[in-house]
Amino acid sequence: QVQLVESGGGLVQAGGSLRLSCAASGRTFSRNALGWFRQAPGKEREFVAAIRSWTGNADYVDSVKGRFTISKDNAKNNVYLQMNSLQPEDTALYYCAVDRSLYRLSRSKDDYDYWGQGTQVTVSS
Repeated sequence: QVQLVESGGGLVQAGGSLRLSCAASGRTFSRNALGWFRQAPGKEREFVAAIRSWTGNADYVDSVKGRFTISKDNAKNNVYLQMNSLQPEDTALYYCAVDRSLYRLSRSKDDYDYWGQGTQVTVSS
């Protein structure tokens, strides 16, 4: 049974940093992209970043480019999101998930499976 568990969220002041972790179990994802999404209250779940497990190349939404870095530890089957220079608009519940197609990186949440329960990130001004 595949399971993703996010951790590392918390409350931080604007300008601060957090590192989110996503631990995957039940399968290895060497040919899938793994992504981070976020959902703020009253808003749609949106793409944040994703990484191609087979190349290590990543994609980011424009609003986080230069501030967030996604990485993957293939040995541990974990994916991370280092978030720097956090802003109040980054406040959301952050989820990790797996692109269900091999060798594809999608920005659409509808293309992802195995969602975790999320970890809350709150940035105060």
